[in-house]
Amino acid sequence: MNIRCTDLEISYKSAGNRETILRRVNLDIGSGEFLAVLGPSGCGKTTFLRTLAGAIQPDGGRIERIPASFGESGPPLLIRQENSLFPWLTALENACFGLTMRGTLREAGRQQALDLFARYGLEGKQGAYPHQLSLGMKQRVALIRAFLCDPPALLMDEPFAALDALSRLRLQQELMTLWDSREHITVVFVTHDVEEALLLSDRVAILGGRPATVETEIAVDLPRPRTAATTLTPEFLRLKARVLNCLGVPVEEAAFV
Repeated sequence: MNIRCTDLEISYKSAGNRETILRRVNLDIGSGEFLAVLGPSGCGKTTFLRTLAGAIQPDGGRIERIPASFGESGPPLLIRQENSLFPWLTALENACFGLTMRGTLREAGRQQALDLFARYGLEGKQGAYPHQLSLGMKQRVALIRAFLCDPPALLMDEPFAALDALSRLRLQQELMTLWDSREHITVVFVTHDVEEALLLSDRVAILGGRPATVETEIAVDLPRPRTAATTLTPEFLRLKARVLNCLGVPVEEAAFV
């Protein structure tokens, strides 16, 4: 799915006044692209993501969601920071929930879910309830559920923010593997973590200003696959310095030549 934003404007009513959050946002997200969105806290990143999902109607401008191929259907799927698992369903039932609601759950889909459970360290956990799973396990179930639904685009709002560093790194790698296995569906990934944005994405869009707009776009021209070792290379560190400079944190890029 190609998502095209043209002169997008979003505002909220607060204390009787209308406050504009995003203004003149122009962004073209290519089909199969992994786009990371960075910006200071409170600048409107989550609002932007919810607008792409259709949960918020813009006050101005437009959003076009263009299918990548004939037969591609369905809206983008939003994954929030909270894993949103249903506490009364088992891990497997949660993973298959989207297919169940569509009425398309078949034995093949159930087996595919079990295969993903085994692949991502959840073997034997399919009968567990969410309160019996760690945060990392819950997020894996949420990711499996999302990919089983086969959406045309995934909108991810800081899905790994609550995890420890090692769990986050592992899930980043698992997300990349899942993304590869689904022929690179379109992903818009909101994060505060510059390294995470550069490790995962093809391009970084930086929101800034008040009201916020897209101030900078930076192509992440690092070869894939990327691993933790990628973050130690001079090329990665130069890109990180460039992004930090755009975010108002002065770093000398020449130090990494």
